[in-house]
Amino acid sequence: MARAFLGELLGTMTLIIFGAGVVAGAVLNRSKAQNSGWIVIITGWFVGVVTGVFVAQAFGSPDAHINPAVTLCFALLKGDFSKLLPYALAQTIGAFLGATVVWLHYFPHWRESPDPAAKLAVFSTAPAIRSYPWNLVSEIIGTMVLMVGVWAISAGQVSPALGPYLVGLLVWGIGASLGGTTGYAINPARDLGPRLAHALWPIAGKGSSDWAYAWVPVLGPLAGAGLSAALLTLAAR
Repeated sequence: MARAFLGELLGTMTLIIFGAGVVAGAVLNRSKAQNSGWIVIITGWFVGVVTGVFVAQAFGSPDAHINPAVTLCFALLKGDFSKLLPYALAQTIGAFLGATVVWLHYFPHWRESPDPAAKLAVFSTAPAIRSYPWNLVSEIIGTMVLMVGVWAISAGQVSPALGPYLVGLLVWGIGASLGGTTGYAINPARDLGPRLAHALWPIAGKGSSDWAYAWVPVLGPLAGAGLSAALLTLAAR
């Protein structure tokens, strides 16, 4: 379990370095990638997913979930919850560390960027239109699409070397098609770990960490994972 813990931690850390990093490049002032847009952002997350999965596997986690919602879904499907808490802890710590790396990497740019909301966007998601019930629905739907897609890829006749690329493309597609409402957290660790980093570190000119919204990108993906497990169980009967 120690090697699997390390794999999930480093895999999730890699995911966030790419994901939060591409957002930072797109929104922070005097970045050469400033205003590069949504397609660039979701492409960065695609690369983060693919690379994060490979890193997780290389460092000892054959599951390479890098997402507590994925871990929960497979725990429910298999009836084995032994990995749920260790993996979720590793993934959240990894996400926190990944966000910390991005904060340090872009260190001079925080002071050059006056908008606190743009700085928070590097670390965590926020809704385009704040409506908690519908924001929650968006996260549930996005996560269910992810869970069913990941299950189908893992259950299909897919080469293990190809699987991470297909999962990355799935996340890319979710971002392109469904991400415009809430920024598609679809991963509790992806949002909670970096939001904790935003709250803790002395980021120049930062504002609120928006804890009033923080439950949505945690509860939504977990609920989506649970509903997906129920749906897949019924479909298999």
